[in-house]
Amino acid sequence: MPDRPEIVCICGSVRFAEEMREANRDLTFAGVIVVAPGEVDEAISVEQKTLLDALHLRKIDLADRVLVVNPRGYIGESTRREIAYARATGKPVSFTAPFDQ
Repeated sequence: MPDRPEIVCICGSVRFAEEMREANRDLTFAGVIVVAPGEVDEAISVEQKTLLDALHLRKIDLADRVLVVNPRGYIGESTRREIAYARATGKPVSFTAPFDQ
């Protein structure tokens, strides 16, 4: 293992929570530090959503690269913003499924 493991930020729709957990597990067993969206099991307010969205951008700041979990190519509005932010800050972005950009 290198002195500092790679840090990967997982992005994706909450509808793919299970797929993001699988990606997290696979990356962790590969020796990667994973930062991922917070999991919320109940409805949240607009203010809470705004806070979580801003917090996730800070997670992207911490990462060396971003992995977008996008089964069947689906990418929602929040994830599109995160991809744009990651690219604007120079982070490499990869996808688990093909995505027409």
